Amino acid sequence: MAQSTAVSPCSSINLAFHAPKRGSLLYHDKLSFPRKLHSFQEFGSRASELNGRAVVSSTCNVIRACEPKAIQALLSSEREVESAPKSGGGRRGKLNKVVLAYSGGLDTSVIVPWLRENYGCEVVCFTADVGQGIKELDGLEEKAKASGACQLVVKDLKEEFVKDYIFPCLRAGAIYERKYLLGTSMARPVIAKAMVDVAREVGADAVAHGCTGKGNDQVRFELTFFALNPELNVVAPWREWDIQGREDAIEYAKKHNVPVPVTKKSIYSRDRNLWHLSHEGDILEDPENEPKKDMYMMSVDPEDAPNQPEYIEIGIVSGIPVSVNGKKLSPASLLAELNEIGGRHGIGRIDMVENRLVGMKSRGVYETPGGTILFSAVQELESLTLDRETMQVKDSLALKYAELVYAGRWFDPLRESIDAFMENITKTTTGSVTLKLYKGSVSVTGRTSPKSLYRQDISSFESGQIYDQADAAGFIRLYGLPMRVRAMLERGI
Repeated sequence: MAQSTAVSPCSSINLAFHAPKRGSLLYHDKLSFPRKLHSFQEFGSRASELNGRAVVSSTCNVIRACEPKAIQALLSSEREVESAPKSGGGRRGKLNKVVLAYSGGLDTSVIVPWLRENYGCEVVCFTADVGQGIKELDGLEEKAKASGACQLVVKDLKEEFVKDYIFPCLRAGAIYERKYLLGTSMARPVIAKAMVDVAREVGADAVAHGCTGKGNDQVRFELTFFALNPELNVVAPWREWDIQGREDAIEYAKKHNVPVPVTKKSIYSRDRNLWHLSHEGDILEDPENEPKKDMYMMSVDPEDAPNQPEYIEIGIVSGIPVSVNGKKLSPASLLAELNEIGGRHGIGRIDMVENRLVGMKSRGVYETPGGTILFSAVQELESLTLDRETMQVKDSLALKYAELVYAGRWFDPLRESIDAFMENITKTTTGSVTLKLYKGSVSVTGRTSPKSLYRQDISSFESGQIYDQADAAGFIRLYGLPMRVRAMLERGI
């Protein structure tokens, strides 16, 4: 069970109130007002407040705003009538308490004061430990307080992340667009699920994230919110505010005295967890540019890796890794050890241009040392335990499985159903695989399984009692009959 820690008591919030601003949007189901409206003119005036933004009743029941065009159709004039928010609100409405997915980085750091300013709310920062490293967790309480948060909650999700999210994808063989091992895609639903839990624990009426409106993560977070608690309000500042890019965000942070760990001279957007480290932005935005050598953090350059290969043995039970070199480890500990081993040999570097869910292409560089080793091991063991037809069906479903995970549909019944198939079909995938690691490459040198379908007495070129080579002649004639008939037709035979 995840361990949680809460720090820093809530404090009062002083706000400067301004007129509503165009473009705010929350997710809700209906349009209503906290009291009866006595005239069409009053409705028109109130409706202008809703033009693309949320309104809250005295009981804090947030409701969805109508589309701007629908509102304007009700007004006697198409000019938007601005009105000041009620006491205790913000520029865009009023929320009581928001749980923010918080990393302490640039995006989420500037969101804290922005939420307070625009929604008049308390902000509870939530940080999930999914193996991003001690350095990224260090000093978060101070950063959250400096940004204006009233509370910081930290949960250790590493074991849950690996056991319930990474290993099912590994068992399924899920790889997106031939290369991507879904590191960020798998982490988002476990974080979003924990956010829903924290929102319930602290009595929050909304959740927020720092995902941009151009990326996949906004979808992954919000589909999980919808699936697990459709009543929560969702705030996505990058789709609402005037900040146009990361450099604007840096200026906003400086203006609000928010400490951030980036400069204009070197800006990479990174996401790190126990499975991988991704790099985007800066020179990588031009797919022609080679990544800089000093950009990598989890793995050494293959050219600088040891000149001697290293051999490791991975133990697997029912498609799930359980041991390294005969030593049984917990899921998170096993992956951490393989990251260290693979990293020093330069294993698992991927540079790819992928198709984002929102329609555009993006370039990313990924480091997945332990994951690359595990994928090689599991797939190789399947060559012993799965027959041809089963392997083909499994591989075809793996493509859909990866697509669903990439698109944020972790809690979709279709993914859960495919996962049930994967779990059943890999029951016999038990054994061990020996791998050779050398300067960025992973080579399989041996595999064994008590459930192996490989029979040396059948496969041997020596004659055996089970397989009679003379039987092949009849098989080939029958198997090739359609091709033979077509050729006869074309030649008029």
